[in-house]
Amino acid sequence: MEQRRRDTAKNHWYHETQSSRRPDDVLSLVPEAAHVQDRFLLDLAVDDALLAPHKDWLATARKLSAAFFPESLVTNRLHTLSSYDRLSTALTVAQVCGVQRLCNHYAARLTPLPGPDSSRESNRRLTLITQYARQLASQPTLIDSGLRRQLEEAGLSVSDIVTFNHIIGFVGFQARVVAAFQATMGVPVRWLPGIDIQQDAPPDRFHQPGSLWHADLTVLDTPLASDNLQTRLQLCEQTPPLRALASLLIQAPHALEPLLHLTTQLRADHDSVHNTLLATLISARINGSVSCFDDAAAHWRGDEGLPEAARNGERALQAWSHHHPLERAIIQATQWLTRAPDRFSQAHFQPLLEQGISSQRALTLLVWAGFCGWLNRLKMGLGDTVPAGEA
Repeated sequence: MEQRRRDTAKNHWYHETQSSRRPDDVLSLVPEAAHVQDRFLLDLAVDDALLAPHKDWLATARKLSAAFFPESLVTNRLHTLSSYDRLSTALTVAQVCGVQRLCNHYAARLTPLPGPDSSRESNRRLTLITQYARQLASQPTLIDSGLRRQLEEAGLSVSDIVTFNHIIGFVGFQARVVAAFQATMGVPVRWLPGIDIQQDAPPDRFHQPGSLWHADLTVLDTPLASDNLQTRLQLCEQTPPLRALASLLIQAPHALEPLLHLTTQLRADHDSVHNTLLATLISARINGSVSCFDDAAAHWRGDEGLPEAARNGERALQAWSHHHPLERAIIQATQWLTRAPDRFSQAHFQPLLEQGISSQRALTLLVWAGFCGWLNRLKMGLGDTVPAGEA
């Protein structure tokens, strides 16, 4: 068990799984980072001309930030995630991603909040939440039914678990969007030494033909309180990236409508299905989402050797891309943004421009790749993929 100590770690980016209510906690290193006007880009100084084509989906992303991290929150039996739980989770994910702007923001917002009590039950709950968030953010393939059961045993409801997985995916998406905007503007990369690059999922996950995804949470019949909520559920079932998740996403109805809007906006922004599918494929391959990978591979209409090369891993993919310069640029940019958003720089963005992709389209493609990481983690956090005969 961890030693008890005064929780001054919240003033840095790394925090303990035990906390203190002492009133003399020191301030965060960057306290002003808590008071940004833009809760998604976190007041990143972006040129208006660069920002203008993205204003619609950015407005939706800000609504999701407000939904996941409201200014005030009342918990109850079915919704037990406190503001402290949510922001400590966000800080954990920001630490994994290593993007300084996010680390500063979530650390500053977490600092003044009272932590949970020091009981053994509360300590175990916070430890499980922190470990799960770190694993899903950094090594999604480690998540299994046993870890989900531990969350339930720690008192998280199905609604909590859906929201919790959303927060992990959302902050990872936010980190990659900020990294992509910074690279587009040529902002120098400042990454922390000692933070590991995410490793690709093992190839053997992708060699089960006909695998099917299924939810791994017991979903109780949710009375749809209004026609509006029923409509949202139907729209979710009609939206390909969200269809399989619909019965679970309705458990967090506050996020469902903006998530639907964001999915539609980001998909509609792409004028190249080819490039979009390629980014989708690479993101799923790195993160280990077999369901997302197989779906993208089934819709792929380019060189038929690509899906097989991606299944076999980095060396096979490099060999395939040697004679496909456009795809090579997209693959490498997606790989860096997915594996190490803190190290994503203009050097990774420039090859997209050299292949004739406009700056706006390149940025939109990278935003989509970041969004795919969120979808990958929802699939891996909320369910499992098994061979068709076992489903």
